[in-house]
Amino acid sequence: MKLEEFKNQLQTIETLNFMTENGEMVPAHFHITEVGEITKHFIDCGGKERIEKVVNFQLWNANDTDHQLMPQKVLNIITLSEKVLGIQNLDIEVEYQTETIGKYDLGFDGVNFILKSKQTACLASDSCGIPAEKQKIKLGEIVSKSCCTPGGGCC
Repeated sequence: MKLEEFKNQLQTIETLNFMTENGEMVPAHFHITEVGEITKHFIDCGGKERIEKVVNFQLWNANDTDHQLMPQKVLNIITLSEKVLGIQNLDIEVEYQTETIGKYDLGFDGVNFILKSKQTACLASDSCGIPAEKQKIKLGEIVSKSCCTPGGGCC
């Protein structure tokens, strides 16, 4: 989800809820402790230089269970971040503490913002020697085509 879509969704909801893909709710008293732009400048395993940028939110839980962040407050934080940091309409990456700090993409189900699991991937699979996955075919789905049929021309 890009920042503009997130801001648009914030204007349609009364309470701000985050949930993991497995249905676990982020406690309602979470804080957004950081809003920023992260630039990752790197070389992939094929030797190609790459630059990736995301808007980053960090969610954090404290022991102040009386606290609940409202959508308008988040919009105000984003507006300040856009003004001071020059944040653009980039994809959002959310950091959230589980067993370790996890990084998540963001989705929306109409009620809750969904922390969507991210996966690593090889960006240069054509040049780093990873064989392409072979297509799996069930033997029962193979249609036998015999060339040795009458008039087939093979004999």
